[in-house]
Amino acid sequence: MTQTYEDLKREVWEQGRCSGCGACIAVCPADAIRFLEGSADAHPFHSGYCKEVSDGVPCGACYRVCPRTDNRRAAALEKPLLGGYDAIISAKATFPVERRQSGGAVTAILRNALDEGLIDAVVTVGEDPWTMKPFSVLLTTSGELVHHAGSRYNWWVPTLAILKEAVVRRKYSRIAVVGLPCAVSALQAMRDCDHDLLRPFGRAIRLVVGLFCTESFDYKKLIEEIIGGVYGVEPWKIRRLNVKGALEVTDRDGVVHSVPLKDLKACIRPGCSHCTDFTAKDADISAGAVGSPEGFTTLIVRNPVGAGFIERAIQNGLLEEGEPPSLAPVERLARQKAERIP
Repeated sequence: MTQTYEDLKREVWEQGRCSGCGACIAVCPADAIRFLEGSADAHPFHSGYCKEVSDGVPCGACYRVCPRTDNRRAAALEKPLLGGYDAIISAKATFPVERRQSGGAVTAILRNALDEGLIDAVVTVGEDPWTMKPFSVLLTTSGELVHHAGSRYNWWVPTLAILKEAVVRRKYSRIAVVGLPCAVSALQAMRDCDHDLLRPFGRAIRLVVGLFCTESFDYKKLIEEIIGGVYGVEPWKIRRLNVKGALEVTDRDGVVHSVPLKDLKACIRPGCSHCTDFTAKDADISAGAVGSPEGFTTLIVRNPVGAGFIERAIQNGLLEEGEPPSLAPVERLARQKAERIP
């Protein structure tokens, strides 16, 4: 029996498990799933129309890609602490990346891939420079990529929703996606699944870059209520956000405001408490600042696909390898997250 959106609603949405990755929005053939602007709901809105439930046409695509169903959560718990990998290195971009989070290595890898024609589009997260509001974005040039560089995983956006535009409408066939562990898990489902509606997505995804993540924050609660309301820093004055034992908010004058993580609990999306994956185990390359020296990015190279993209960037002089990173802090954070009760 095929699971439908009703099963997704009952098993995931109503249990507070939804990660907000946007995968179900991307693959719904009826465009019946979406997030409502300004809604307080932690899960998408469904119009009530479903091809299978309403018309008896087999579907179930939304359920098959969700990273928080019972089966996918159980499978995630069976994987090693850091997931499978071939190598772990530190690296940095050899060119200036103004808003880079650590070493700019992900930007360097993707810039090289775009310049060489290895990929034709990148799905990632951008932000409005005035409001700091995040949004999923589709980039097709290295100039756009560098402009949008910098991690926005400190708060939530349905990254994968724009895949429908990339795959279905624009017909891109060589797409790289940068996402959090939840989004990466959904992408793996697209790649592995033989579902007719998911095959076009799986075939079009050439590279998946996962970002280390402890949890993601709601935009309104974090930017407007905490950083703006409590610390008095307007969104347009924020230059950089970074998590290092606390949330460090660097303003345009170079002043750093340190927000204790305990003060951010109310900002965390409910679905994050159900995630046990810190390093995005299903990615081709996983990336984060943890473990590497200042100015470098830790890269977990998980398979030959990821290794090939990194090697090309190094060969073309856009990426520089550094000293091996320390795995201890990566393993510590991964273990803390793995111990969450799913």
